[in-house]
Amino acid sequence: MPEQMMKRYAAMTEAALDRYVPQEEGYAGRLTDACRYSLLGGGKRLRPALLLEFYRLCGGAPEDALPFACGLEMIHTYSLIHDDLPCMDNDDYRRGRLSNHKVYGEAVATLAGDALLNRAFEIMLSQTAVPTERAVAAAAYIGRCSGVFGMIGGQIEDLLLEGKAPSERELLQMISKKTGALLRAACVGGCLLAGAPQEKLEAAEQYADTLGMAFQIRDDLLDVIGDSAALGKATGSDAAKQKSTFVSLCGQEECQRRVDDLTVRAVRAAGAFEGNGFLTALARQLARRDH
Repeated sequence: MPEQMMKRYAAMTEAALDRYVPQEEGYAGRLTDACRYSLLGGGKRLRPALLLEFYRLCGGAPEDALPFACGLEMIHTYSLIHDDLPCMDNDDYRRGRLSNHKVYGEAVATLAGDALLNRAFEIMLSQTAVPTERAVAAAAYIGRCSGVFGMIGGQIEDLLLEGKAPSERELLQMISKKTGALLRAACVGGCLLAGAPQEKLEAAEQYADTLGMAFQIRDDLLDVIGDSAALGKATGSDAAKQKSTFVSLCGQEECQRRVDDLTVRAVRAAGAFEGNGFLTALARQLARRDH
């Protein structure tokens, strides 16, 4: 069941992304080429699926929330383009293909990321299907989750912790921002768009927080035990960059135990929503993913 829903949401998102960032001619063509290379180059489309599903669970038609699902995916994609740059994580591959800067150069890759970030908010704030007050509230929340108090704040913490031995509290704080923030943007953002009550917003946040922590710990584990072909990127990069992860902190067996415990908590949080089968199945599937 989660595979069917994920495919449906992914197809909706893919078609809309193709419309929102069309191929341009002339000088702009080089930039839109770079944008589309990363934006339409695969990926789970996890964040759009979560936003659309939470909007649906709160009474909305998923199609109406597509500008926000796509905007969030553009923000996620821009962050990946910038993360791969030599001045950041310096990764040559992403999703089994050369990173954006390896194809288009560092300058164009940087501008492509900037362009996607700006286009995201242009699309979200230009839509007309969702009432303006709800749209603004959701866009503001997504902006906060994407910035210094969210994803970007987590990225700087991650960079500054390289080569150090952070405490468990520091790791949890970094993951909550770097990985968890955009998942909160998806889950809570979908609820905000639908005008959901406070108890639903809190349950969505709890689901996102536990799912995000489980996702990142499993990601750390896959960097050690995963297959590089399945992952679409080299394994062992965390150790090579002297990054402290939960694997280095507490070992492989304890990592999977924590993933399983967090998944149970995510499933419990999903119980606040009637018809939560997709959320429950998705959490369980991600806990055992191999890529």
